[in-house]
Amino acid sequence: MTEAIRLIVGLGNPGAKYEATRHNAGFWMLDLLAEDFHADFKLEHNFFGEVAKFRRGGETIYLLKPATYMNLSGKAVQALSHFYKIPVQSMLVVHDELDLMPGQIKLKRGGGHAGHNGLRDIQSKLGSNDYWRLRVGIGHPRSLNLSQGVADFVLHMPSKVDHEHIVACLYRARQAIPALLDGDRDRANRLLAEPKA
Repeated sequence: MTEAIRLIVGLGNPGAKYEATRHNAGFWMLDLLAEDFHADFKLEHNFFGEVAKFRRGGETIYLLKPATYMNLSGKAVQALSHFYKIPVQSMLVVHDELDLMPGQIKLKRGGGHAGHNGLRDIQSKLGSNDYWRLRVGIGHPRSLNLSQGVADFVLHMPSKVDHEHIVACLYRARQAIPALLDGDRDRANRLLAEPKA
C-alpha cells in the first residue's frame, strides 16, 4: 500500500492542432477518466488549466490538464496542489514515454525527467520528483525506424496501428486507476500488466 492519489495530471498541449499528437497521450487518459467518473472539465484560470473533480471514498480527486504549453506544465500543477494542500506523493502524472513502445505502460515513482519538458518543469516548480508517473509508451523514432527527430515525432499523430496500441494500454490504465486511488499499487500494477480481455 502507498499514499492514495488525490491529483491526476495529464500532460499535453492545448488546442485542436495538438489534440491527436503523441505528446497528448496524458490528455487522452484524463478524458477517459473524466468519462468514467462522470466529471466535467472546466477552465480554471487560477490553476492555469482545465480541472475536473469527483468524490471517491470521502476524498475529492482532481483531474488537471494544464492549459499552458507542455514546457510550462509545472505552473498549473504547483498552483492546484498548493491551493488544495496535496502532497507530492499523492500526485500521479500521466505522460507520453519515448522509451516504451506503443502499447506498453508502466507505473513509476520518482526518477529523472529524461528530457521530457513537461516533467522537467513540474520537477522544477515542485522542487521534487517524488510523484507517481504513469508512462504511456509512444515509441521512439529510432525504434520505429523513422527518420524524424524527437521534437517532430512527438508533435505528430501516431500511425493507425500505433494509435490502436496506445489506446489499448490506456484502457488497461483505466482499469488500474481505481486501485491507485485506493493506494493499492500492487493491484494497479497487475491490472496494467494484464491485456484487456
